Amino acid sequence: MVEPGGDAGLERLLADVAAGRLSAAEALTILRSAPHGTGRHDGASAPAGATRSATAPAATEDLGFARIDHDRLVRLGMPEVVYGAGKTAPQIAGIVASLKTRGHTVLVTRLAEDVWSACRDQLDDGDRAGHYDALARTWTWLPSDAPRPADGDAAVLIVSAGTSDLPVAEEAARTAEAFGQRVERLVDVGVAGIHRLLEQHDTLQRAAVVIVAAGMEGALPSVVAGLVGVPVVAVPTSVGYGASFEGLAALLAMLNSCAAGVTVVNIDNGFGAACAAVRLARSVERHRDGAGA
Repeated sequence: MVEPGGDAGLERLLADVAAGRLSAAEALTILRSAPHGTGRHDGASAPAGATRSATAPAATEDLGFARIDHDRLVRLGMPEVVYGAGKTAPQIAGIVASLKTRGHTVLVTRLAEDVWSACRDQLDDGDRAGHYDALARTWTWLPSDAPRPADGDAAVLIVSAGTSDLPVAEEAARTAEAFGQRVERLVDVGVAGIHRLLEQHDTLQRAAVVIVAAGMEGALPSVVAGLVGVPVVAVPTSVGYGASFEGLAALLAMLNSCAAGVTVVNIDNGFGAACAAVRLARSVERHRDGAGA
């Protein structure tokens, strides 16, 4: 998100959009092409008659222990996300405060509940503290203008093979929701009782992208990819007995899937699966709406 901040160059750019001299898509291209770390663009790619320069607030913010990438939302359509494991409560609170000041959506992953509680106390946000999901270990805060999915929007479908895969599946779900995607869930439909999955044919068919979290032998993504014609993102989980090697067996099985085109992310990486799914879903939406790539 780029705030005007009283900057004349950015105001001129917005004025060009308002006057019809520049389309919203062209203005977004100008902002995205700004040299990283400066938020500044010389206007070289702007159409004739459009603004020749635009300046945005600083793209990065140095907190001493972290350098916040405020420009990431403009470049990628997704703000910087905080990986909570290994960070102290004061560090996380400082990063979150910085993101909230700029009006960014806040998502912290792999966050223990006691650390979240300490962060909440330090920020003293009261009712504006956001939502903590103990199962997914995520902390989400949405600004008032954050995009909310409509009921008719195509969904990212999160499929978990077993109940033990839910922490990874919910990390994926919470991430996709934080990024404005509509999410549906199918729980405990693994291959040991394949009829449970086949009974959900309609749900599978209306999905825009499917994320499948599975441990043990990791077979479920191959089955799902043989039933749907949309992108399938497979997440191996560390669920299983000794020879599962903490998810390595599932990872190798998914990488060797005979179902064509399955995308595979790292073990237990629900967050990464959701990011891939969101990029895929948005690409489909842009082309469907005629906005181009």
